[in-house]
Amino acid sequence: MTKETELRKELEKLVKTILVEEDCTVEVIDEAMRILRVLKELKIKKSLKVVDSTVIPEEFRCPISTKIMSDPVVLATGQTYDRPFIQRWLNEGHRTCPKTQQVISHTILIPNHLVQEMISKWCYERGIELPKPLVDEDVHAGADRGYLKSLLEKMSSSLSDQKEAAKELRLLTKRMPSFRAFFSDTSDAIPKLLDPLSRGRANTHPDLQENLITTIFNLSIHEDNKQLLAENPHAIPLLVESVRFGTTETRSNAAAALFSLSTLDSNKLIIGKSGALRPLIDLLKEGHPLAMKDAASAIFNLCLVLENKCRAVREGAVGVILKKIMDSILVDELLATLVILASQPKAVEEMGMLGAVPCLLGIMRESSSERNKENCSAILHTICLNDRTKWPLVMEEEKANATLSILAEHGTSRAKRKAAGILQMMKRGASITFR
Repeated sequence: MTKETELRKELEKLVKTILVEEDCTVEVIDEAMRILRVLKELKIKKSLKVVDSTVIPEEFRCPISTKIMSDPVVLATGQTYDRPFIQRWLNEGHRTCPKTQQVISHTILIPNHLVQEMISKWCYERGIELPKPLVDEDVHAGADRGYLKSLLEKMSSSLSDQKEAAKELRLLTKRMPSFRAFFSDTSDAIPKLLDPLSRGRANTHPDLQENLITTIFNLSIHEDNKQLLAENPHAIPLLVESVRFGTTETRSNAAAALFSLSTLDSNKLIIGKSGALRPLIDLLKEGHPLAMKDAASAIFNLCLVLENKCRAVREGAVGVILKKIMDSILVDELLATLVILASQPKAVEEMGMLGAVPCLLGIMRESSSERNKENCSAILHTICLNDRTKWPLVMEEEKANATLSILAEHGTSRAKRKAAGILQMMKRGASITFR
């Protein structure tokens, strides 16, 4: 009788004792658990022997370890490796494929789900336990710091080296959060990254500019990089310049980076003082779909501080925003910005002059968005408080469609207050009874 059979019989007796006897001792339970652990170890050893004695298909073996893969990934050359082994190879500074010796174009590792499924099926059919992924803290810490250093060194090298490194950095900072984090840990990383984009000449090489500006946007997503980028004397000026000049994607990503950086209140002031609002407003005005939303988001965020509200109004934001709303473009986002700007008397005056009242009333009457109706009622309330000459337009709308009365009864709590406030204001001022 084998050891495993003896253990199973002993476990069977113990389990019966545990289930039948109410006063079963703790020692009996402990012994049952001990036997279970031993049986588990025997099972694992047995499955390992099966793997050793079974011919493993070549496509399931890692070319480096020659063992069955636990986490198969595809290298840039199309070859599949077990992640811990190929990552260690890359971290050692190698930039070639171990199997083909080809120079790799990038170091991104893509999971090979097909091979993973094939290995799982193969193991299941043979009763073999799936190989457990190897844990290597150094490997799983992320991308290789040495590789980052080598890419940044290329930023002060030849133009071809700069372009190659910029393209790789763009890919790495997009797909690998750990790579973004490295920049906050390395004091000279951001200055080296920005080195090729000299002030006033950023758009000399559009492809290089696009990749580096997009890299800055990717970096700005990481919280620890936001202040570092904003405090660098060149980063924000280069972003502002890139909002003005460059490919559509460059301008859009520069605006997105300014939006991302402006989530910190201290950065809002820095960005506002840099002259960013005028080019952002121009970008919104020009109307390219790819860039407009990023520009609108950045303008909204920046206008959350008083100084930037004033700047935005001076730079013509009200007229551009109203025109877009009237054209049914980004209505939700731009109405929210218009609400913020309505705290400025000059902005309210401009709204009245540029035909905001009929536009706002139309949205309040026809929109299905409760938030938009609420924002329109808030803006209209401010206009009516400051400009009685607009009251007849509101009265006419109310007589024709009862727009304010309906909103005062069925709108959000804020919309109800604002609509009722407008009605009350005009009742007192003109002694008109609305239905």
